[in-house]
Amino acid sequence: MFSDEEISVFQDELEEKIQILNENILLLEREGASRETLQEIFRAAHTIKGSSGVMGYEKMASLTHEMENLFDQMRKGLLPVTGRLVDTLFTALDSLQALRDEIVGKDVSVDIGQVVAELRQCQELLPVAPAGAVPGAGAAKSPVITALELEEVDREVIQEAELRGYQAYGVSVELDPGTQMKSVRAFLVFETLQQMGEVIKAVPSAEDIQEGRFDHGFRLVLLTGEDRDRVRNTLMNVSEVAAVEVERIVPAEDTELSAPEREQEPRAGEKEKPDSASKPENAEVRTIQTVRVDVERLDNLMNLVGELVIDRTRLNRFAEIFEDHFGGGSSEMVDTLFEISSHLGQVTGDLQEQIMKARMLPVARVFNRFPRMVRDLAHKMGKEINFIVEGYETELDRNVIEIIGDPLIHLIRNAVDHGIEAPEERVKLGKPKTGAVKLKASYMENHIIITVQDDGRGLAPDRLRAKAVEKGLLDQGTAARMSDGEALNLVFMAGLSTAAEVSDLSGRGVGMDVVRNKIESINGIIDISSAPGAGTTFTIRLPLTLAIIQALMVELGGEQFALPLTNVVETISVQDEEIKKIKHSEVILVRGRILPLVRLADIFEREACRDDEDRVFVVVLGVGEKKFGVIVDKLLGELEIVIKSLGDYLGKVPCISGATILGDGQVALIVDVRSLVKEIGIEETVYAAG
Repeated sequence: MFSDEEISVFQDELEEKIQILNENILLLEREGASRETLQEIFRAAHTIKGSSGVMGYEKMASLTHEMENLFDQMRKGLLPVTGRLVDTLFTALDSLQALRDEIVGKDVSVDIGQVVAELRQCQELLPVAPAGAVPGAGAAKSPVITALELEEVDREVIQEAELRGYQAYGVSVELDPGTQMKSVRAFLVFETLQQMGEVIKAVPSAEDIQEGRFDHGFRLVLLTGEDRDRVRNTLMNVSEVAAVEVERIVPAEDTELSAPEREQEPRAGEKEKPDSASKPENAEVRTIQTVRVDVERLDNLMNLVGELVIDRTRLNRFAEIFEDHFGGGSSEMVDTLFEISSHLGQVTGDLQEQIMKARMLPVARVFNRFPRMVRDLAHKMGKEINFIVEGYETELDRNVIEIIGDPLIHLIRNAVDHGIEAPEERVKLGKPKTGAVKLKASYMENHIIITVQDDGRGLAPDRLRAKAVEKGLLDQGTAARMSDGEALNLVFMAGLSTAAEVSDLSGRGVGMDVVRNKIESINGIIDISSAPGAGTTFTIRLPLTLAIIQALMVELGGEQFALPLTNVVETISVQDEEIKKIKHSEVILVRGRILPLVRLADIFEREACRDDEDRVFVVVLGVGEKKFGVIVDKLLGELEIVIKSLGDYLGKVPCISGATILGDGQVALIVDVRSLVKEIGIEETVYAAG
């Protein structure tokens, strides 16, 4: 019945509205009921109810209908915000998310009966209507509902439905005056209309109509794909329906003036202003237009831009060679070539930037899930936590965003579970009863920095050293020689946990090695700083994109290799005699610290071709807390490179993450620094050298 594109649009809209509900219910709990918050919540629930009804998802429409009733009563000030009410709303939201999963084909089956009952129980706090009151009496004698009578949320639902090819009709139904069972006839009217579309508004309310609390008429707003005459004729076939009026509703018909303003007479002495005064002829109306684009198309565009970057580099190189050979006698040709090369480079750079921006997504896509998670964890553990999020608008490559979510979940859970103390413990320590957990994203040069910070109990380096020795991960001597900073990084070692008890949520150290591995797999770096009693801060540094990177180009055995600049700490030149051996491993002393060395020629089985037999070039690389030097033949400089996969034919090559095409058409391999660390066992080398 519905195309894949329509279903996709519905799912995107549903995801957005669920997030709005999540955020605003949290806001409702923290700051109480405000008009803006309640209006936003009501609008989101109303939209979901209308669109899910049109799409035929009856359980979702029924659930959001009950939620909408609660929000409406809260909006009218009839229902106070209580802990029970908020918990019920979150339970309903969880069910709504489960229904979303059911729609997309996940193996779940959702029963909304219990949560609907709980939502209705919350309405028991509503005041009872005065005896004899007949809400909506005489409504059938009124004309059909027009756009002027609709709230903004109703108009939004109608506009969205019209984009899908549906029309909105105001329907006025009048029953025979002698009708004995008004509620039954009204039910038949509703059932008939539901078969043609979705009723999004009723005057009086649907509940009052179902209970028979109306005179002999009521008014409705119907979204349907049927024409006006078909709607009217179908309703007239319902027994004891005396009259039906159906009129098309156009939401835009009330754009200029509200009803009171239209009816207001000009003041004495004032001339009535012409319409053109309120809307100048030359007024410019700006609208933001968006187009849905398949992610695969963006990936293809990025690959094509990568090819352009490669050709730009080759053209620059050719221009240099051309100048060397013909610069003397063909200066005009050389200048023209350089002008073309420069302009192409500028255009390619701008195109590359725009495509990268198109692939970017705000980190809000990840961050939005955490406030609710922290709230639930805090309630479960009896803690009070102020969760602060900054930098929602910071953008990151979608491929990076997909990977960073799980590590952040673990870090935030650790902060709540083992970082923040219980309220009574914090009071004894002279801290505020409410703990603080802060999640922040910001830019720094060509990287994004994400920090997870808490003001909890912190980590003690001595305790980490002791735990590592106790579990046999370090020997006593090595642990004693470690600095406090190195000791803090022990938290990333597999199998190390400082938690006194194993929690079903997290354990400080349990799984932290996985966190680090995931971050490093996207060329990221994670650091930790902590002080006992003062809290802990994890700092994650990530590249903005994974497709194009800055690299340090080096030469080895006459071939070029690329070292990702994110892993390059520094480059140094040393004399041969400065290289020492400790337990069969080569090391050098750099600013008083022992640095293990690796000859890259040995790893890749190449013959070293050094110009200077007495001096060697060393590139100091870092992965997390591990630092080591690699000996290369030459340093060629920095270069922006496009990462190309080695393909299925070559598969996974040890210590190589991909390749790039250079300006002269040659292929340079990209060194996988993380894989290199594992291949040479640098961790054992560091401890042996210490």
